Amino acid sequence: MKREKLKLICDANEAVARVAHKTNEVCAIYPITPASPMGEHVDVYSSKGQKNIYGDVPRIIEMQSEGGASGTVHGSLQGGALTTTFTASQGLLLMLPNMYKMAGELLPTVIHVAARTLATHALSIFGDHSDVMSARATGFAMLFGGSVQEAQDFALISQVAALKSRVPFMNIFDGFRTSHEISKIDAIPDEVIKAMMPEDEVMRLKKNSLDPDNPVLRGTAQNPDVFFQAREAANSYYQKVPGIVQKTMDEFYMHTGRKYSLFYYIGHPEAEKVVIIMGSGEGPVRETIDTLVENGEKVGALFVRLYRPFSMEDFIKELPVSVKKVAVLDRLKEPGSTGEPLYLDVLTSFVQSGKKMPTIIGGRYGLSSKEFTPTMVKAVLDELDNKTPKNSFTIGINDDVTKTSLPYKPNFQTKKSTFNCMFYGLGSDGTVGANKNSIKIIGQTTDNFVQGYFVYDSKKAGAQTVSHLRFGPEEIYSSYLINSANFIACHQFNFIYKYDVLANIKEGGTFLLNSPYNKYKVWTELPSSMQKRIIDNNIEFYVVDATKVAQEANLGKRTNTILQTCFFAISGVLPKDEAIKKIKDAIVKSYSHKGDSVVEMNFNAVDKSLENLQKVEYPCHTTNEDGLKPMMSEDADDFVKEVLGTILAGKGDSLPVSAFVADGTFPTGTTQYEKRGIADFVPVWDDADLCTQCNKCVSICPHAAIRAKVVSNELLVDAPSSLKRVPAKGRPFNSETESYVLQVSPMDCTGCDLCVAVCPAESKEVENTFAINLTEVRSVEEVEKTNWNYFINLPDYDRTKLVTSTVKGSQFLEPLFEFSGACSGCGETPYIKLVTQLYGDSMLIANATGCSSIYGGNLPTTPYKKNKEGRGPAWANSLFEDNAEYGLGMKLALTKKQEIAADLLKSLENVIGSTLVDEILNNEESNESLKAKKLADIDELNNILGTLDSYESKKLRNLSEYLRKKSVWIFGGDGWAYDIGFGGVDHVLSSGENVNILVMDTEVYSNTGGQASKATPLGASAKFAMNGKTSNKKSLALQAVSYGNVYVAQIAVGAKDNQTLKAIAEAEAYPGPSIIIAYSHCGEHGYDLKDGAKHQEKAVETGYWPLFRFNPLEVKGKKFKLDSKAPAAPLEEFMYQEARFTRVVNENAELAKKLLDQAQEQVDVQWERLELYKNL
Repeated sequence: MKREKLKLICDANEAVARVAHKTNEVCAIYPITPASPMGEHVDVYSSKGQKNIYGDVPRIIEMQSEGGASGTVHGSLQGGALTTTFTASQGLLLMLPNMYKMAGELLPTVIHVAARTLATHALSIFGDHSDVMSARATGFAMLFGGSVQEAQDFALISQVAALKSRVPFMNIFDGFRTSHEISKIDAIPDEVIKAMMPEDEVMRLKKNSLDPDNPVLRGTAQNPDVFFQAREAANSYYQKVPGIVQKTMDEFYMHTGRKYSLFYYIGHPEAEKVVIIMGSGEGPVRETIDTLVENGEKVGALFVRLYRPFSMEDFIKELPVSVKKVAVLDRLKEPGSTGEPLYLDVLTSFVQSGKKMPTIIGGRYGLSSKEFTPTMVKAVLDELDNKTPKNSFTIGINDDVTKTSLPYKPNFQTKKSTFNCMFYGLGSDGTVGANKNSIKIIGQTTDNFVQGYFVYDSKKAGAQTVSHLRFGPEEIYSSYLINSANFIACHQFNFIYKYDVLANIKEGGTFLLNSPYNKYKVWTELPSSMQKRIIDNNIEFYVVDATKVAQEANLGKRTNTILQTCFFAISGVLPKDEAIKKIKDAIVKSYSHKGDSVVEMNFNAVDKSLENLQKVEYPCHTTNEDGLKPMMSEDADDFVKEVLGTILAGKGDSLPVSAFVADGTFPTGTTQYEKRGIADFVPVWDDADLCTQCNKCVSICPHAAIRAKVVSNELLVDAPSSLKRVPAKGRPFNSETESYVLQVSPMDCTGCDLCVAVCPAESKEVENTFAINLTEVRSVEEVEKTNWNYFINLPDYDRTKLVTSTVKGSQFLEPLFEFSGACSGCGETPYIKLVTQLYGDSMLIANATGCSSIYGGNLPTTPYKKNKEGRGPAWANSLFEDNAEYGLGMKLALTKKQEIAADLLKSLENVIGSTLVDEILNNEESNESLKAKKLADIDELNNILGTLDSYESKKLRNLSEYLRKKSVWIFGGDGWAYDIGFGGVDHVLSSGENVNILVMDTEVYSNTGGQASKATPLGASAKFAMNGKTSNKKSLALQAVSYGNVYVAQIAVGAKDNQTLKAIAEAEAYPGPSIIIAYSHCGEHGYDLKDGAKHQEKAVETGYWPLFRFNPLEVKGKKFKLDSKAPAAPLEEFMYQEARFTRVVNENAELAKKLLDQAQEQVDVQWERLELYKNL
């Protein structure tokens, strides 16, 4: 009887995780993009009690790093348990030492790798083979999958082959392109997994384990006399691997009907030209070869599955004997090599085979998920026709420097039949989630194959997302972006002015626009280029005001259900009534636990969507002359406009090699030219007379989009009449001659509402009305843009006269961190902004990989900027794990240059003059006036040095900037400081060096999706701790206090902003190591971030987050200062306002109560301990 095939609609991460969970007993995990979801899935499976094929619930344990995870895997294998892990990129590199050990000890395991780019001149979270090729010498076998189906199937095949051969495996599939591609695949039933898992070999692993009942010794140290021979003893095991893998593949075929081989040839049986490739690049190669063979060309392709051990015999056997020319494609760059790895293996195979050598060329493609299309494959095949084809070529880029690139024509069409859809959305607006749901509905309702791939950059939120959906009756191999769409939807109206969203529309296609304008008015609002595309392509054009429908249906800003409904109503992918029923079924499944009223509310939104969907009848001619708005403002320089602007427009692929510097250096301060305009509502200073001028709104703003200035009334004579101002209050201002101005940049604001939430100036006449209030951006945009453009050019107040020890005074300082790509309402960025206001002109920043490195240093635009003197933060990111050490290295280099400069200055004292030398060397720059004096003195010194001609004077002239005080700040999140980088943090604190560490504690790994860290509190639900964390949060601050010579502070700007200001100032002034732990609210906490400051206040009030400072310079008894009062409210008042805690209540109320009681006890005990610290 033929077994009914179970279909799955999922991405490769989920498909692989299912198999890994079924076949293992222990999973040691650590988050890293794009492999994190595999760990998340197995954690969820085990938290729900799902069992493996042996009837056990696998043990899932999160480690502090990938190195820790691999060490745990190694130990668990020696202990005799089936064990696995998941990783990518730098994470795989951290596993290398243990991988050599596991392979050397013949321990059968599988590491599932979502192959990702290694950080070189820059970080990239996207996919290529640079990480796995760095591991090719470890002794791990390497099996490459080219699709979601293969990634799943090879997860089982590699597991079985590892057990049978005793050689550990990597199951490799391309990061993002395969790991995150949603596809319809055939699942592997449990009975097949059980039938294939070799029971004898599983028992052999267990019986071969370390056991005092049968004691042995492993991991010896060996000397030169025997090491070499012992290393060669494993040869026979590796020689058997190809045969074992092929037999396992054959057995898999018998069970599933899916046939695999070590090398897989497609194409003409007498092919003369062959392309060799592995990974997801197989998709466009397959489509190209199929099309060309059908056209009569003698071409073919060989897909490499088992890369290590590389079976030369099987490789040669699989190639047609007719082959004359071969192109080998590698998805990495190996600088300085004679060729990339696969190319060299192919060459070696032909040389050692003794057969006639064809012409063989190698090339690079697809680094960092760079697009690789059939057009490019065709160009590679065309290159083979040349008499002397180019070797070491690149394809997909324009290398106008070293001329490695092959030209390609964009008009090559392959034979395929899919219905293609593209959806333009904004990061975090629900577009991607709705499309994933749509894929599942279509895949489950029809016999169609489905594919979904989602393009978004690594900004935290507010960036453009593009969803690419394909549906069709045949298997879909198109592992590249859609270039011709039947349906396009634009979910953000303002995109039509910035992006050519209809560039890929097919003739007769359908366009859905989320528009505030109805079918009668919308045409006149479209730019001329869009009108022309609609007319020229005879497009079916529909609009819906999804924002209005969502508000009327009480869904807030959630428009995804509405737009999804409209898609099904007009696309024709499914019959409309059937699609609507499926959407409502999904609503019941998603929201039934929240009650019938929530379900009905969403049902109503679906019905209202159809009522408000309108077809636009448009004229046969354009009515506008306006083109797309420039991506960058006109005052930007050429590099910003031509290079960064091109990237921002989504056309970075067109930039040539010559556009970039080789070492990855980029200018700062480029976010000021972007003007994203993503907010629907922005704050407006409605009542200037009500305003207290406290500047709390300025302080809390995550994006520095709201600013305050005090300026002379004389400078406001020609100000726009709409620019509000009031007499300035407080020191050092003159209310008669100076005015206070508060202004928002409407195009840089993200509409988070934090500024309104913290405003203390509430109207007595109108409830919930403040000095500053949110207003629909369309009604105020032009006025406020005019106001901002005038305001931003007004001079900043003299720093030497401001009272910067108060929050109000500090917020008149220019922020040198502005308009970042952080999430709307971010809790981290106010701290960074404040540090740059105080010290930005003299600081170096070492930034750990994480949220703060992504919104701080992600192209195309970056938020750190210079002041008008050209000074500003110098920022760099190394890795995740080494940031403290990286910052320490910066400090050591800085100190050495300062010492050299000071010694040179002293040596020239007779020439320069003792007075100036003494003033420079003895000025500690403890306030703004002294800083200004130091800068003036250095200018005077440089003038003198310019008249001198000695070696020492010239050298000092080049180093004179190091005669002033400069500081090193080390930024990062809790995942870095508490976990993977903790050893480095600890060592740097113990070094005594004068560095400042700022830990922005969100209590989860925010950047990789919300996994638990050692900062995650007791009772919180997070990925990798879905049932609620059962251990207490580590007190990093009190650990640092134990050194006795480290300045330590625990702060929360939303609860007590003045204490935050004091702590930062004291840390900078302290002549030794300092560490500040800053509470940072985050979207992962599960509430509207406009209430972030209120949650911080409640955290402090309940004792959840006590505020304190420890200053070793103070006298005994005053070193430790508790800046918050004893807990004055029960902890549940804080915890049960956040979904991260209430999730546990909903899942298991009894456990939640137990965890709450433990957490309350921990708060009480912690407070007693802190009281004792006051005696220090």
